Amino acid sequence: MTISQITSEQLELFIFILLRVSAMVITIPIFGNRNVPVRAKGGLSLMIAFLLFPFIEFQLPPLEILPLILGMVGEVIIGVIIGLAGRLAFAGVQIAGQLIGFQMGFAVVNVFDPITSEQVSIIAQLWYLIAMLIFLAVDGHHVFLYAIAESYRIIFPLDFHFSAELMQSIVEISKDIFIIAVKIGVPIITALLMTSIGFGLIARTVPQINILIVGFPLKIAIGLIGIGLTLPIFTKIMSRIFLNYGDKLNVLLHLM
Repeated sequence: MTISQITSEQLELFIFILLRVSAMVITIPIFGNRNVPVRAKGGLSLMIAFLLFPFIEFQLPPLEILPLILGMVGEVIIGVIIGLAGRLAFAGVQIAGQLIGFQMGFAVVNVFDPITSEQVSIIAQLWYLIAMLIFLAVDGHHVFLYAIAESYRIIFPLDFHFSAELMQSIVEISKDIFIIAVKIGVPIITALLMTSIGFGLIARTVPQINILIVGFPLKIAIGLIGIGLTLPIFTKIMSRIFLNYGDKLNVLLHLM
């Protein structure tokens, strides 16, 4: 097919495909990070759209301006929902890292995160990078690339439907942020909390000891040792979460 043989209907369909694909690429983990060049995101979106276009057998009906705009907005919403669903696990990891860093005394030890352009705890950034490596190691990015293609089998262009069940499912997935944070952070936070209680008892019984000078490096050491000991558990939990992404995305697609 040459450029002269492309009809206006095919061009409209390609634009609809590109909108959904671009929204997904911009928001999914790894590919959607801010430090990924815009040209790389645009090139990847165009490549995926070109690959999908010959396999999508759908004829767009004649549309007026308002239905056309609403249809385009629906395609973008589909991509954004799928992409942001993948970022929730990483948000839980960062919350756990923030809590652990605060308990270790790293409340003011922040680093600049180029992905979010914000100041984050150094422990949160460390765990975020480890989670990103686990995501790539278990081929989590393949799940989202497959979801892009699978979405056109379940949701044709202009078929987006926002329902109460979809909103409820998004809320259910969102609560995983706190569940992940608790699963990952509780062992280390508990150890640091017990350490603080022990320092409080020592300060009451032996007031001559300068707890601030003694306790600060000790809490850092306990926190780092706890991170090292719980790293296998962290890897196992995150691997299971990333591998189960396919089922969650499938539920969201059917609800849309």
